[in-house]
Amino acid sequence: MKNKKFITLGFASVGVAVTLLFSSTLFAKTNEDNTKKEASRLQSLAKFTKVISIVEKYDVDEITIEELIDKALDGMMKNLDAHSNYLTQKDYKKLKVQTSGEFGGLGITVGIKDGALTVIAPLEGTPADKAGLKAGDIILKINKESTLNMTIDEAVAIMRGKVGTPIDLTIVRENEPKPLNIHIVRGVITIQSVYAKQIGKDLLYIRVTSFDQKVAIDVAKEIKKKKATTKGIILDLRNNPGGLLDQAVGLVDIFVDKGTIVSQKGRHKSDDIVYSASASKTLTKVPMVVLVNGGSASASEIVSGALQDHKRAVLVGQNTFGKGSVQVVLPITKTEAIKLTIARYYLPSGRTIQAVGVKPDVEVFPGEVKTHKNNFSLKEADLKKHLQKELKKVDGKKEDKEDKKEDKDIITPKMLSKDIQLKEAVDIIKALVIIKG
Repeated sequence: MKNKKFITLGFASVGVAVTLLFSSTLFAKTNEDNTKKEASRLQSLAKFTKVISIVEKYDVDEITIEELIDKALDGMMKNLDAHSNYLTQKDYKKLKVQTSGEFGGLGITVGIKDGALTVIAPLEGTPADKAGLKAGDIILKINKESTLNMTIDEAVAIMRGKVGTPIDLTIVRENEPKPLNIHIVRGVITIQSVYAKQIGKDLLYIRVTSFDQKVAIDVAKEIKKKKATTKGIILDLRNNPGGLLDQAVGLVDIFVDKGTIVSQKGRHKSDDIVYSASASKTLTKVPMVVLVNGGSASASEIVSGALQDHKRAVLVGQNTFGKGSVQVVLPITKTEAIKLTIARYYLPSGRTIQAVGVKPDVEVFPGEVKTHKNNFSLKEADLKKHLQKELKKVDGKKEDKEDKKEDKDIITPKMLSKDIQLKEAVDIIKALVIIKG
């Protein structure tokens, strides 16, 4: 027994020795790696300082160290991704104005797509919308200045300006043989984000143009108003460039009672967040159709993708823009900051939006509903002895009055005929209502 005990203790001692040796080796390797990283870091900083010093001393034009640092920071941030950038004192001030008050502008959201400055969406009712700009338009020139290698922020800075001043955009549009010149007069950008209309007796149409601070509340109000008579909802997110994440989450929560709405994952665990639905905030479970297109971006993609993953709605239209990244503004001095991409969004199923977008369940291209009048078909009214009395009820004054009545809160069959995507959505929602019973 003594020998056995000795052997056991001896084995344990060897195990401890091996563990200590392994730990010591691992610590030494980790320490060596850290030393190498630190040395590499110092070499890189020394190289950067050397280049700055050489340029400051020998460049053909006299340039200060402050200007060189600003240019270096600007170039570094631009090369990270399309949405990160360095904000100088002037840029930072403009950003604060944009997020806190009214400003003179065109009313478009732009992005870099395939290396070109592209219109993500014109905001409804703004000068850009009235001038005819469309999602997907590529901006070649702004007031004769080429947009080649121009950043988003540089383009926005040029397009924003004093209310009432003109601007000319040269654009390339799909299916147009040559570039178009669009003349726009800057206006005050004030946006109503939520519109609600009735289709027939029991369908509610809700249009969300952007995700500002009151979207979830305003949509909830419209649903509560018509809850008693609503059998189906069409949520229109076409040309919606996005906005606040919490409003996207709040909007999905109105229709989904449990599960993940969206998650974000970054480089560090502290950046990982999961947003979940709550049954207490759910207002309705009626059938839904969501309209999307290439101008639906960011928060719009979160909403449409989450509703699709939860099998809560049928998506109709075209593939969305594909912006699935999270940006934060981090001050570096009292007057300067950087805008940095810190995470990516992921839908409930785990799929990413970034550079992929959300694919609709039913793809429908924009346009009018094509109709063909058949003058050769024979109807009851063409028969000599059709029932006149019944016909008068249909063709009489009562229906004429209804045809002449135009309500801004009602979408008529005539309006539907001009929007084939919306018409398709109405047909699908009617079928879903019938199936639900």
